[in-house]
Amino acid sequence: MSTTGTRRRSGPTRTAMLTASTAVAALVLAACGSTVAPETVALAGGGSGTAIGATGSGTGPTGVDGGGIATDGGGSTDTGSGSTDGTGSGSGDSGGGTGGTGGDGGGSAGPSGPRAPDPGGTDKGVDCSGLADDTGLDSDSITIGNATDISGPVPGLFEESQKATQAFVAYFNASGSTICGRKLELVTYDTRTDGSADQQAAARACDDVFAMVGSMSAFDSGGAATTEQCGLPDVRAITTTKQRTACTICYAAQPAGPEEFQNAVPDYIMRNHGGGQKAAMLYLEGGAATENGPAQVRHMEKRGMKFVYVQSVSTAEFNYAPYVQAMKERGVETVQFVGANPFFGRLAQAMAQQDFKPELYLLDPTAYSPNFTETGGDAVVGTVVFVNFLPFEEARSNAEMQLYLQWLERVSPGSDPGFFGLFAWSATRLFVQRAASLGGDLSRETLIEAMGSVDGWTSNGLHSPQKVSAKRIGDCWRFITWTGSTWKALEGSKYQCRGTTAG
Repeated sequence: MSTTGTRRRSGPTRTAMLTASTAVAALVLAACGSTVAPETVALAGGGSGTAIGATGSGTGPTGVDGGGIATDGGGSTDTGSGSTDGTGSGSGDSGGGTGGTGGDGGGSAGPSGPRAPDPGGTDKGVDCSGLADDTGLDSDSITIGNATDISGPVPGLFEESQKATQAFVAYFNASGSTICGRKLELVTYDTRTDGSADQQAAARACDDVFAMVGSMSAFDSGGAATTEQCGLPDVRAITTTKQRTACTICYAAQPAGPEEFQNAVPDYIMRNHGGGQKAAMLYLEGGAATENGPAQVRHMEKRGMKFVYVQSVSTAEFNYAPYVQAMKERGVETVQFVGANPFFGRLAQAMAQQDFKPELYLLDPTAYSPNFTETGGDAVVGTVVFVNFLPFEEARSNAEMQLYLQWLERVSPGSDPGFFGLFAWSATRLFVQRAASLGGDLSRETLIEAMGSVDGWTSNGLHSPQKVSAKRIGDCWRFITWTGSTWKALEGSKYQCRGTTAG
């Protein structure tokens, strides 16, 4: 992949830092669409607040289609209708449709493509009269906040989310766009991978900013109650805990989706690997993995799979040979692991050392990382990963992805993108779209109300349709495999939208 203003990359690198903390490693899995109720953390100092003056220059690419996505796959799905981002999505075997209301694409046709996205902002003719000052809102600017894990046991864990939010703010302000004549200002908070710090950041933000945007914290439960009590709108990158999902004024570009799992994953296994009747599931002992591993087994067995081996794995365990031997004895054909790097690689290397070659080694988006491919070596070649976003290898196909990469490079030269950052960019665009559409009626209360009607959000094709208002996991996923040198699409580049299984 080669894009203007970016270095050649095969995947995100920030997730490489997941190796330092068991709890964090497991909690990151929640960001892939699951939920977790972490243990109460010890009280500590609060996050710090830093004002960012977001400026920049230049314009995004034109002439590349950043619009609709095509979907593929049987089964029922409730995506495809009432989309608020204008890209739309079909259901089942139908292709991309047209969006419902409030399209997020914007822009004008370029010389080689139908449409390029613009920053949004208030359209001409929107009535901005009567817009009153509010917390974080005055006649010149709208101040938004971002509370993200920057320091802590895994330094820089979700830093890409904060940088992506900064990048979109810089892009918006440099473009000349405004929300009723107001530029955006950004205040950042370090939640330090700590629930107490997340709570204290929320308390400060209540008095400092109009809304929280693009935040990402492993312990986002800490500030959930504070956020709701003070009426602070929260448009996050990804939710990671049940408490934040339960917050009635908190939303995310990728919701967690409690107690359900996407059918696209078991359907892929059953379609390609003996009906998925000799499956194995391993999962880490700790945090979200302890909950999600067994839950995914239940959901996938309801879909028709059969697991002959289900086993928890201690994060202190380095000898994976017994697990591999047990799978060999049971005739396992497909292997899944709910965990994180470097545990993924340890299992792959143990399978290679014992000459155990299952038909499929399938992992979640956490494995889309150089930490997995570079440290796993030949043992991880052929690994399949399910994703709900556009891989960076395909950036040329999407103008929105190019904008994210270009403005990330401008704001933080040399920084690597990642799927946490991708969803933070998406969340910032979503905030701008919703806020701008309200015109002179914009307030914290009306913004929260507007967020309650967002469905099928894709941020101009950056990711599959997300059920933002329903706070449910999206059902559209696709599959990629590691060839040893790059990630390659499997079964085409269309998302497979096959509904979800709950219970």
